[in-house]
Amino acid sequence: MSKEIIATENAPAAVGPYSQATKIGNMVYTSGQIGLNPDGSGMVDGLENQCHQVLKNLSAVLEAAGSSLDNVAKTTVFLSDINDYAVVNGIYAEYFTGNPPARSAVEVANLPLGALVEVEAIAVVA
Repeated sequence: MSKEIIATENAPAAVGPYSQATKIGNMVYTSGQIGLNPDGSGMVDGLENQCHQVLKNLSAVLEAAGSSLDNVAKTTVFLSDINDYAVVNGIYAEYFTGNPPARSAVEVANLPLGALVEVEAIAVVA
């Protein structure tokens, strides 16, 4: 099976030597998405706005790979402050309705570019 590199202008470009996602067979593995504007104009302000932007970016990457948030099997949520869990959880629930994917959520010391939240996903191409 070959690996396909996924890239879309509808999500921020990678800020390092990695791809927005890779697709192998019918599986998509995304890199972590942070609250950057897709046009490269910088990070959106505030936890709530960052969380919404993260999930919009994640959705754009998945769509570029032929998948969607509905086909996500697993996410990992990284928080710069675990006390933000309830707020992030509420916004996350707006994007993953019905049968949500498996998920881990952890607090980390720092996130790229001072982000407050980052989300990565593993999804199926249906």
